[in-house]
Amino acid sequence: MHPEVRKTEPGKCPGCGMDLIPENKKTAKVRDEHTEHDMQAMSRMDHEAAMTNPAMARKMEADMRRRFFVSFLLSIPIFLYSPVGINFFGLNLPAPIPVNWLLFILTTPIVFWTGSIFITGTYYSLKARKLNMAVLIATGVLAAYLFSVLLTFIQPGSETFYEAAALLVTFVLFGHWMEMRSRRGTSDALRALFDLVPPKANVIRGGKETSIPSAEIVQGDIVVLRPGDKVPVDGKIIEGETSIDESLVTGESIPVAKTIGAKVVGGSVNLTGLAKFQATKVGLDTVLARIIKMVETAQNSKAPGQRIADKAAGWLVVLAIGSGLAAFLGWYFGAGAGLLTALTFAVSTVVIACPDALGLATPTAVAVGTGIGAKHNILIKDAATLENTSRLTAIVLDKTGTLTEGKPKVTEVVARSGYDTRDVLSLAASVERGSNHPIGIAMLEEARKNGLEPSEKAEKFESIGGQGVKAVVNGKVVIAGTERLMRQNNIDLSPIEEEIDRLLATGNTMSIVAVDGQVAGIIGVADTARPTAKKTVQKLKELGLEVTMITGDHEQVAMAVSAELGIDRYFAEVLPEEKAQHVKKLQDEGKFVAMVGDGINDAPALAQANIGIAIGAGTDVAIETGNIVLMRSDPYDIVAAVRLSKATVVKMKQNLFWAAIYNVLAIPVAAGVFYNSLGWSLRPEIAALLMSASSIIVATNAVLLKRVERKLHI
Repeated sequence: MHPEVRKTEPGKCPGCGMDLIPENKKTAKVRDEHTEHDMQAMSRMDHEAAMTNPAMARKMEADMRRRFFVSFLLSIPIFLYSPVGINFFGLNLPAPIPVNWLLFILTTPIVFWTGSIFITGTYYSLKARKLNMAVLIATGVLAAYLFSVLLTFIQPGSETFYEAAALLVTFVLFGHWMEMRSRRGTSDALRALFDLVPPKANVIRGGKETSIPSAEIVQGDIVVLRPGDKVPVDGKIIEGETSIDESLVTGESIPVAKTIGAKVVGGSVNLTGLAKFQATKVGLDTVLARIIKMVETAQNSKAPGQRIADKAAGWLVVLAIGSGLAAFLGWYFGAGAGLLTALTFAVSTVVIACPDALGLATPTAVAVGTGIGAKHNILIKDAATLENTSRLTAIVLDKTGTLTEGKPKVTEVVARSGYDTRDVLSLAASVERGSNHPIGIAMLEEARKNGLEPSEKAEKFESIGGQGVKAVVNGKVVIAGTERLMRQNNIDLSPIEEEIDRLLATGNTMSIVAVDGQVAGIIGVADTARPTAKKTVQKLKELGLEVTMITGDHEQVAMAVSAELGIDRYFAEVLPEEKAQHVKKLQDEGKFVAMVGDGINDAPALAQANIGIAIGAGTDVAIETGNIVLMRSDPYDIVAAVRLSKATVVKMKQNLFWAAIYNVLAIPVAAGVFYNSLGWSLRPEIAALLMSASSIIVATNAVLLKRVERKLHI
């Protein structure tokens, strides 16, 4: 593979680096100017580069198909007039000109047009001082063709190898066409993501509503959304109310109500109301663009097993050429065979040893596997993650937002003597006004539900990570949070200890409220488990994983939730910055660990884990920190991700075994090692057929991975 192509950015031309998809009208002509560059990429045999651009992938596939059919049609008469057709099938067709001249005329366009990609690919490979599959194919084709041309001009009636050169090109073209088709599903998935962005959008500029290309929207623009409109970029609602279908982006099937201040995601669909939003992220910064980037990166990354296969393939090229040379020298000089016989064995050896199947063994499986994941809103960042997920032995699940809905509700308010429950709730809501923690939001909602408006006079607000909040409300110092926070502030909890124990025993998370150093009351908050949480834990155990829950909640709450969901081990009262330490603790026990969290306060733990799985509907931090992002916020997708990884690795191993064992067994036969003892031999055209068949088997086996798709969520 030519190294310059590897450096090319996704969506850029491998030939010159320019954009393949125009950003606006000024660059629209770029698409038509890059046909030559696209063909250069194909000449370099770099099908992976094409996967970064759906249009380029389709163009390359169409060209490969066209080359195959031209080669196939020309190969039919070549085969019929060849020694194989004459000797094995008893054909004796009349020829308008001498047979060798006819074969020369028919084979030349196959070698130098339909097969030109292998010759130019060899040029780029040798220029980069690398030996790859293109070198072997070109060597086999040119050896058979040039030797046949020499005989045609010097000994016109001699037996030639034109059919070997023609059929080798034809079979290899067919194999690569099938490979491209097997990977096209992922390319189509990327195209579908690109198509989520509308070509035009209505924006307010100069006080007037104007229709402009979506690519020209800049940060800060005011975009108008009418019912049925697609959201072109990410933004924040500034006027109006509506409901938006975000299922194509986040996987959440239920439309989401949007009011002033709510975020909108590019690619979603406005359903009902008229609204205006301010663009906050455009271009490559949008959630959709970053999702596409993740899928592209995964498609073009290499699994650890593939890096080993690449090294093996490089050595196999040397082995193949060396074996071919040895076969020729052994038969011609050692065994005293004729030039034609020696060359037959040599060409067959070079042809059949092409490491094409070995090179395709894991990329095809990775392409299909990551494509299936993307289709089910499971975004896998790279091939290494896809492969390594199958090695997991333990998984750590964050409680809030992962196993639970992440939308706690107030269940009970307890006031100490001298305080009213409404006072406790009002004070807590006032101090939580500046917090965005789910528990704080729950208390704010409960206060407003009871007609209590939080005080706007909260001052000196302070958030104590994972423990609670503190502020001055109407001149009083109010603290709301955990027992640990109260003890740190020397607040006596003895007056309410019985109530604390009672609430904890029922699985409530507590927020204790203190005023001016004295406990005022307790607010019990409960977060319901997600519908699929218990089933998720059960299936993960069936897959052989040790399931652990981690939470900042009290020990008794953690115990209650663990018992409800069937989790045997948990870590409770863990601060956000301590989560990574607990993940490392499991790793120190010799476990290969995945951490599943919402990607916000779990970032250090996600980074510490061998595999970080972010569960959340496209949040920025989730996309940045997770090796895997579960866009639907459904914990059962964890099971699907593990199953997909295991199934993909099985296909990788099957493909690598087949490709390796095929070459080990095929080279001696092609070299004529068993010819004298068993009479086994292979003509070059048969070797070409078998080599191409191995590539087709590998690609087809990878496509069979799609059969696991229906089992992902069982």
